[in-house]
Amino acid sequence: MPDVTPLNPWDPRQAGPYELLGRLGAGGQGVVYLGRDEQGRWVAVKVINVDLHQDPRAKSRFAKEIAAARRVAPFCTAQILFADVDGDLPYVVSEFIEGVTLHRHVHEHGPVTGNALHRLAVGTATALAAIHQSDVVHCDLKPDNVILGADGPRVIDFGIARALDVTETLTGRIMGTAPYMAPERFRDEDVGPASDVFAWAATIAFAAAGRPPFGTGPVGVVMNQVLHEPPELTGLAGPLADLIAHCLEKDHRVRPRSEEVLLRLLGHAARPGTALPIQSALRAGTDAAATQPVPRAPLPSTRPVAMDLPATPATASPTLSSRPPHRPGPAHPHGWTSRLRRQYADPWGTSVAIFLGAVGAAAGYVASTAVATAAAVGVVTFVVVYGVRLLVATTLTPMVEPDGHPADAAADQHMPAPRPGA
Repeated sequence: MPDVTPLNPWDPRQAGPYELLGRLGAGGQGVVYLGRDEQGRWVAVKVINVDLHQDPRAKSRFAKEIAAARRVAPFCTAQILFADVDGDLPYVVSEFIEGVTLHRHVHEHGPVTGNALHRLAVGTATALAAIHQSDVVHCDLKPDNVILGADGPRVIDFGIARALDVTETLTGRIMGTAPYMAPERFRDEDVGPASDVFAWAATIAFAAAGRPPFGTGPVGVVMNQVLHEPPELTGLAGPLADLIAHCLEKDHRVRPRSEEVLLRLLGHAARPGTALPIQSALRAGTDAAATQPVPRAPLPSTRPVAMDLPATPATASPTLSSRPPHRPGPAHPHGWTSRLRRQYADPWGTSVAIFLGAVGAAAGYVASTAVATAAAVGVVTFVVVYGVRLLVATTLTPMVEPDGHPADAAADQHMPAPRPGA
């Protein structure tokens, strides 16, 4: 389960019809929240920190890019469910994948090796091929955008960086993470699917070695390595090493397409006479990447169709694997403590207690004309009001699971106290 930190006082509590429960992470594009839709399902809500109202053209192109991303078939990806670009807080809603990022996994457990590395390569290549099949370019594929879910790796955030790139080009900025950006990204020319293939290879190289193939450090240093130096492919060997090196070519024109990458990983490139349709390859890639059997569900058509962003949230499939199951049983012994922790920092309740404490102090001063007595009355009033409000609020506002069942245990498991870092 990824770390979910409580909302700050300045964080929004709602994004359209979606209730925001906690922070999943933050970056240059915005803040990602764990949310809950009107049916009680968990979703990931990314609130964008770009003002789209200042440029109607950029807003229109942003909406077009996100609409295209919504059509991506759900092969090893986290589906985009809804987007709102008209409100004061533009946001994008996607399927919530329970798991940790590849970056965190490698940081905590070290490089990925053996069959696990091959499954990771197949799963992420499958996702990339599915994304490119819908004419979408990820533009920010990196270890932080790969979630290691229970059913295999999933690629997230596709299409969002590309959509935001439309707005950032107006200011001359290029969005991305330097160690995983292809050479053409730094030159801001010929950026396309081949740039994602480069980023995919750099991500797999990171997983195998525990560090990016072009190192880390200041952007200028990393950019020079990407543009002029060969990659360091520690931890890779055999056909996978050859494939990664091919995908990290400086010239985007000689890199293989994502479909070719997937076929080579599945072993079909060695048999040129056995052509495999792309949909069959995507299904085969999903199966090969899975860490446990995954029930088959009907897939939507992947053919491009005209689609406007809806005015109301799309209804997610009831078979989404990200929905946490209800676990009946006795309440968790720390459930009341969890609710208490969420209530004690409530800014509205604290403000009311301070206000009434000040009123009490004023009344005490009027009655006694003694500063010490007034201060004592004010403090006692604040403590009593704050304590009663805290007790009542904690008792009357239990945590609820997405399916409506009381979930004190789920609260303690999924909403831990804040910790440094996102």
